[in-house]
Amino acid sequence: MATPPPEAPLEVNLQGRRILICRPEPEASRLARVFEQAGAEVRLLPLVAREPLPETPEQRSILQELDNFTHVIAVSPYAAKRLLEEADAWWPQLPVGIHWYGVGAATAAELGRHGLRPRRPSEGWTSEALLALPSLQNLEHERVLLARGEHGRELIRQTLESRGARVTVLPLYRRFCPYYPSETIDEVCNRFRPEVIVALSGETLNNLVTTDPGALPALQQALLVAPAERVAEQARQAGFGHILVPDGLADRDLVTSVASRLAPQAGHTGQQSKDARD
Repeated sequence: MATPPPEAPLEVNLQGRRILICRPEPEASRLARVFEQAGAEVRLLPLVAREPLPETPEQRSILQELDNFTHVIAVSPYAAKRLLEEADAWWPQLPVGIHWYGVGAATAAELGRHGLRPRRPSEGWTSEALLALPSLQNLEHERVLLARGEHGRELIRQTLESRGARVTVLPLYRRFCPYYPSETIDEVCNRFRPEVIVALSGETLNNLVTTDPGALPALQQALLVAPAERVAEQARQAGFGHILVPDGLADRDLVTSVASRLAPQAGHTGQQSKDARD
């Protein structure tokens, strides 16, 4: 297979701008490289970490019956990755006839890397956009597998059940807030004094607010990048006054949106996200 050509460098200038990225790894380091290519100074403080859940008899039973599901939905790239890794033990070739879905462009791309063709919303990449797909409207007695973390928003499950679906939730990993010594928090929040904070989920924002309440007044002066209006409103309630909801959450989209917002001539405040959260 031919190697795809490298992407052209972004035509943006963030020279000397201080960016704090709070995404999980490896997404945080990947995004940092794109910001650094634009000249930004970057610090990483992942405020959500993920670890696989131990395999259980129930999980094995669900995966062995994968061919009994009409629809399979992964809520994040990591959920898609974990699902396909676990399914491979039982299905060297995935069963045919399943409708696959991913919340967010990155999740759809992860499914695509495994040869799947997930159904894509015509507009937007949010959970709400996914739920608007025609194939997810009339689901009487149809079985749906929802691959996700141990806890999460119940919007997808509740909505599909209200449409008649028999939803099976498959928890594949847990999320938690990593521990950081006070010296690390002080260096990142107070000495580095970020101008931009990337927090792409409500859980990440909650952890940011509670990690060091003493540093919060300084952080509230930064531009907070949120994934969707729901999290933007959460940020406003937490005291953040400068919020950007970018057009998309791909790495290049994030960097371009931040550069546009920080440019002297930029007067917009961003549009609703068309991607998924972490």
